[in-house]
Amino acid sequence: MGRKSSSSHDRPHGHGLQDLKTAVIKQEKRVQSSLCSIVFLVTSLKTICLVLFYYSFSIGITFYNQHLFQHNHQALSITMCHLIFKFILAFLIRQVLECKNQVPRVTLSWSDCIKRVALAGCVSSLDIGLSNWSFEMITVSLYTMSKTTAVIFILFFSLMFKLEKFRWSLLFVVFFIFTGLFLFTFRSTQFNLKGFILVMTASVLSGLRWTLAQMVLQKNEIGLHNPIDMMYHIQPWMILSLLPLSAGIELQEMATSDQYFRFSLWSVLLTNVGYVLIGAALGFMLEFSEFLLLSYTSSLTLSISSILKEICVLGLAILINNDKITLINGVGLVICFVGVMVHVCSKAIEMNEKSKHNRHFTVEARKMLTKKGFANDSSEDEVELFSFDRDR
Repeated sequence: MGRKSSSSHDRPHGHGLQDLKTAVIKQEKRVQSSLCSIVFLVTSLKTICLVLFYYSFSIGITFYNQHLFQHNHQALSITMCHLIFKFILAFLIRQVLECKNQVPRVTLSWSDCIKRVALAGCVSSLDIGLSNWSFEMITVSLYTMSKTTAVIFILFFSLMFKLEKFRWSLLFVVFFIFTGLFLFTFRSTQFNLKGFILVMTASVLSGLRWTLAQMVLQKNEIGLHNPIDMMYHIQPWMILSLLPLSAGIELQEMATSDQYFRFSLWSVLLTNVGYVLIGAALGFMLEFSEFLLLSYTSSLTLSISSILKEICVLGLAILINNDKITLINGVGLVICFVGVMVHVCSKAIEMNEKSKHNRHFTVEARKMLTKKGFANDSSEDEVELFSFDRDR
């Protein structure tokens, strides 16, 4: 008798909760529909601004370095100066943030730096150094096309370190990009073998560089999520790894150059130092803009933006630098970008499938909290749902 009375008392309470839930959902949909256009407009405007911000520094430093290193044949030494400048600037910004927030910045121990950051720093310095060195010998268009192969090596090292699963579409990506690069360089009148070898080596290192950087950034216990902290810790290793190469190849030329150490006019020295500092500032802002675009959007947006940026760079190289591209080279260009687009589309499909899976899991997890309109008494289900929502 008492059990029946309790049952009749609980059922209206359950229906009341269900009615309240339905009313809240309807109100939420009305609010979302009214704000949909505004949110979409603000998000689109923010994304466009971030992309343009990234384009300005990425395209700017490409043409700036090409112009600088074709007139100053000390690319490795100038790159060393860029790395030192970025380290000092990252250090100063960290000090300002500590004073402003009254919170100490993350500082890794020597053992953690050697185990976690050192290899990524060494590979990064060689990637940047060889890329800048190749500018002394090749055109902007050949440099841009060669660096697109970094996508292949990123995929290769991601598979090697098990950061990504194998997909058959990856074979099409590799085939299209390498075929396009071959046709783009076929009988090119502005082809330089040494410069091409340098930039292709840099492309391989770039794939390893970004794979290692991803592994460092994904380690929550390391705490290098902020780009300033990452740059502060990685720059010393970049400097140490590039120093022997720079000194061994360019030390004598740098010491006897009348543009730097053996200058005759202070105006010449100050002008050249100014050029180096401008390049260093562009390099610093490029890394910062890449992080902003990636953190506020997604890796897919960054990939698509990079494709459009490379098309803009190639167009500007033809218009400004008079880079010559034959019909066969143009066909190779199209095939190469088709391969990159296949990669981007496959990544978009994969991300969409993961998103659907996560949404399905969210619905199933929330059902564990309510069974037939009643609150679930199991605390384990609540902990599981809380953990899933927090990880997202």
